[in-house]
Amino acid sequence: MNIDLPRVCGLFRESRKAGASVALATVIRTQGSTYRKAGARILIDPKGGSSGILSGGCLEADLRERAAGVLASGEPARVIYDARASDDPVWGLGLGCEGAMEIWLQEARPEGDYEPLTYFLRCWDEERNGAVATVVGGDVLPGELGQHYFAGVADERPLAAKLRALHTDGPSLQNVDLNGRTLEVFAAPVDLPLALLLCGAGPDAIPIAQLAMSLGWRVTVYDHREAYAVPDVFPESTRVVLGRPDELAERLDLSRFDAAVIMSHHLPSDVEYLKRLARPQPGYIGALGPVARRERLLLEAGHETSSAIEPHLHAPVGLDIGANSPESIALSIIAEIHSLQPRACRTKPRG
Repeated sequence: MNIDLPRVCGLFRESRKAGASVALATVIRTQGSTYRKAGARILIDPKGGSSGILSGGCLEADLRERAAGVLASGEPARVIYDARASDDPVWGLGLGCEGAMEIWLQEARPEGDYEPLTYFLRCWDEERNGAVATVVGGDVLPGELGQHYFAGVADERPLAAKLRALHTDGPSLQNVDLNGRTLEVFAAPVDLPLALLLCGAGPDAIPIAQLAMSLGWRVTVYDHREAYAVPDVFPESTRVVLGRPDELAERLDLSRFDAAVIMSHHLPSDVEYLKRLARPQPGYIGALGPVARRERLLLEAGHETSSAIEPHLHAPVGLDIGANSPESIALSIIAEIHSLQPRACRTKPRG
């Protein structure tokens, strides 16, 4: 699940309005224990503001200084922070993780159409996954270092055909042979954040939406009750849809969701939601209520729906953490979804 994409895109929108260049910091390799792993990205603006963190605050001050140098020179930088063998509390910057992190810093400027940020933003706005490959070392010719290549974008450059064959299932540094030269390339997917559907917009849906949005997830809330389907009570950017339960599949593209929670507190409505979510099926389906209510839901949904959905249904929903308030129940639900990585269980891929 990508927690960086919405935050990077948010800061990029602001910087682009101001016409300012920004520095993109990408973790390209780690060893040992580190706070973030390869593929993590943050954006740093000329004032030192950033879209997130790559450590628990240990290296950010130094990284901001290095980003300022990249913005001043226009030249990319490859920075290594290694705390595995240092007893010096200042260098390794007092890192508590005792690991090594390699970071690629590169300017994104108006003259270059802010790539790769423009590509990230297209993926976000169009709700599609992508992939990007960046030349970060090797036997490079002038102008090759820092070049980007994008999945799904026509590109006639000689290296593009080679890069289309790279594996981008996960972030990795790869060697690419080009006419006898070896280039080092960092290739990584551009994954959309998890998409969560809440079937029910009652007061207990609000803290779930708040926690999910804090993780960068995309949240859609659906309810047939006009008094509950009110966008103003939910976090900004939450999509709130008013519609009958039996219209769910017509009003929304259910193949776009990774997880759904059924929580209208109205049994006939929840039965309809369960039926509509059976095909296509999100990787995670949760339903509020005790085991007895789960059994009744499945019984009234019918044999075909029950057979399809029961192996993937989490009801009672959430981890057993002793939750006894809307906020703690929300925490248990979000934690369960996060722990199960539901995108890997989807019946239909997104993007």
